[in-house]
This record gives sequence, C-alpha cells and structure tokens, in this order.
Amino acid sequence: QVQLVESGGGLVQAGGSLRLSCVASGRTLGSYATAWFRQSPGKDREFVAAITKSGGTYYGDSVKGRSTISRDSAKNTVYLQMSSLKSEDTAVYYCAARRYDFPPTLMASMTYDYWGQGTQVTVSS
Repeated sequence: QVQLVESGGGLVQAGGSLRLSCVASGRTLGSYATAWFRQSPGKDREFVAAITKSGGTYYGDSVKGRSTISRDSAKNTVYLQMSSLKSEDTAVYYCAARRYDFPPTLMASMTYDYWGQGTQVTVSS
C-alpha cells in the first residue's frame, strides 16, 4: 500500500507560479498512475493532471498549457508545476494513485484507491 503526502501549497498572487509535491512511501510511485485533483467549496472534485506508469501525461482543460506534471523516481515524488495562476485555481489539491493506467479513466476520481490529505492553494487577485 502506498501513502501519499502533498506539500507546496500556499498563498500566491494571480499570475504567479507554484510547485506542488506528492511524496510517496510504502511503494514505488512508478508502479502507479498518479494524478492531481482539486476541490473548492461547493464544487465537485476536479481532475487536474495525471502521469501514467509509462510516463504519459494528461491534463484537465482548465490547466492545460499552464501546468506540468512530472515524476522523480529517485525521490519517489510526483510534482505539479503550475504557472499563470488565476483566482479560480484556488482549491485544495489532492494527490491520488492507482495501480493501473488505462488513460480513458484517468480523470475519474472514483477510480483511485490512494489519496493524500490535500494541500491548500489560494490565489489572490
């Protein structure tokens, strides 16, 4: 079983950048498809980005072109680099993992078995 811990959230001005980290323990992250989701009050959990076991990357429409997901196997960490941040990016960001790829379902939060506790990102305008 893998345990996930997110960090890197905080308060940032609109137009700024932020890098979120998801550190895994217990298992190697390269054995999992890993994704970032976000949720703001009153809204459903939203897919942000995912990286498959083979390294393929996928992005939600709301962050495409502004975000990069990557994995550092040596550190057993997945990163989400976000730039040109907007007030609507304000949310709690969660890291999630599952054992299989199957890209057509990467955006479905219900398909992930392991979750971190979340990290708050607040973008001030």
